[in-house]
Amino acid sequence: MYYRTITKNIEEWLQSNEIIILYGARQVGETTLLEHIVSKTEASIVYNCELLQVAEILESQNLSQIKLLLENYKLVVFDEAQVILNIGKVLKLIYDDKSITTKLIVTGSSSFELANKIVEPLTGRNITFKLFPLSLSEIKTKHNWLWLKENIEQLLIYGSYPGIIDLKTSQKKIKLTQLASDYLYQDVLSYQNLRNPNLLRKLLKALALQVGSQVSYNELANLLKVNAKTVEKYIDLLEKSFVIYALPSFSKNIRSEIKKSKKFFFYDLGIRNAILNNFSKLENRNDVGMLWENFCINEIIKKDVYAMVNSEFYFWRTYDGAEIDLIKTNQGKIFAYEFKWNANKRFKFAKSFLEAYKIESTVKISVGNIEELF
Repeated sequence: MYYRTITKNIEEWLQSNEIIILYGARQVGETTLLEHIVSKTEASIVYNCELLQVAEILESQNLSQIKLLLENYKLVVFDEAQVILNIGKVLKLIYDDKSITTKLIVTGSSSFELANKIVEPLTGRNITFKLFPLSLSEIKTKHNWLWLKENIEQLLIYGSYPGIIDLKTSQKKIKLTQLASDYLYQDVLSYQNLRNPNLLRKLLKALALQVGSQVSYNELANLLKVNAKTVEKYIDLLEKSFVIYALPSFSKNIRSEIKKSKKFFFYDLGIRNAILNNFSKLENRNDVGMLWENFCINEIIKKDVYAMVNSEFYFWRTYDGAEIDLIKTNQGKIFAYEFKWNANKRFKFAKSFLEAYKIESTVKISVGNIEELF
């Protein structure tokens, strides 16, 4: 088992009144993490909401029965909570009854569906956390620094899902291929009655091929022979289900800056490579720079999210081709990052950017100094 950095964050909120909501893609380890927390907490239990008895009690919204479900427990976890009809109203009912002192944690394998059901009813009554595939610092708690240096190529090809990272190579390929199909299509297509898996596959492949490049909804729509609104809708669902995320363009000062564009990245590179059915070694690939950029941005986002740092992330580019891979802003401060796989390759930050903005720091990250990502 890997120790998850977010554990301490959740434990710090166990004494508060707020309901804890844990979001994350399928198979990133929510259930394992919560079972670990429960094992350390006196008088606690995990309820699987897919069990008929549990679902019937919660959906009845009968407070007397719900109290019987909670009594004698200091901590209760509702897992797979998205299956409960009106789960947001049920949790609000429990929260608003001051005679109930049981602490609640709620999670579900269909995180975006869970979020959709609880956001409005639980406004001001919850604290949310996100769980990602394993970070470098989490991997290092189980393996040593040398292991990371020796296996960085494996992480770029097969990703860092906790149930995959320690498998044999042949097993990784099979597991990733199944995982890409199962959780991508099951969650996204089951939402709002979307029934076009072929379109979703084509869209995901197009996005996988354009990682780190500016993406146009209209161009994707033309490629897939659908309207731009359909493309936008599918991409929104893929973001909400923690498959991909967008970086908007950063622009304030320079007239030539690109102002209304996005780049898309995958939360896990193993999933991205499975979509393309490309598990080739790095020496045989032409997308190594793309993989490294995606990997580094993932790690920086994980680090700030787990540290409860409210950062915003962007890319920067001008129409004449000057660009910065990643811009991070926090409390008015600007941090600039450039990523190059080749440690020996010289690179520098765009002069026009450095002259236009007051930069807190510039960081260059290559495979030779990945400790910058911890």
